[in-house]
Amino acid sequence: MQLGRKGWNNVVIFSMLLMIFFFNGLHTKLNSGAEQPRVQTVLPAQSFILALEFPDQKIERIGTSWRATALVKNAPVSLWQTTTVNLVALVNEWQSMQLSVAEKQQAFHNTPALTVATVWLAGEQLPWLYQLYRAPQGYYLLDKSNQRVLLLDQQTAQRLFPSFNFSHKEPKSNA
Repeated sequence: MQLGRKGWNNVVIFSMLLMIFFFNGLHTKLNSGAEQPRVQTVLPAQSFILALEFPDQKIERIGTSWRATALVKNAPVSLWQTTTVNLVALVNEWQSMQLSVAEKQQAFHNTPALTVATVWLAGEQLPWLYQLYRAPQGYYLLDKSNQRVLLLDQQTAQRLFPSFNFSHKEPKSNA
């Protein structure tokens, strides 16, 4: 059986496609052994926050400035002052915060979250959800969008969740 010119062209084309798929797969296999960095940013690089919502208030971008709105009627005065400088500092804290990734991915299905932060980013259809949990050595921040568990201490947790009252004691579970 002899192949004509069209037949050999098809053989060359298919063999080139097979080589491309092979090298592409080999490239992914070689790079898959690399570990993820131990310290990662909370939000994606170059992200642009449009709004940041906590259970009691929402902070949203209005033009070039920020506005805080209470979400709970007759709520007590917030633990932190909602001045423009503080709002900008809080948003910058969320955008630049780097936390270490937990080695063991914790299961939080039996524990209620202490508080929640919802972050709307430019170019994203759905908001990013972050849940804060208490841990023996500090706190865990569960990134629901990427299913990451990040470790943070109380001081960092207070900077990210300034309206949450960290002074009250959580009941200890017997589990």
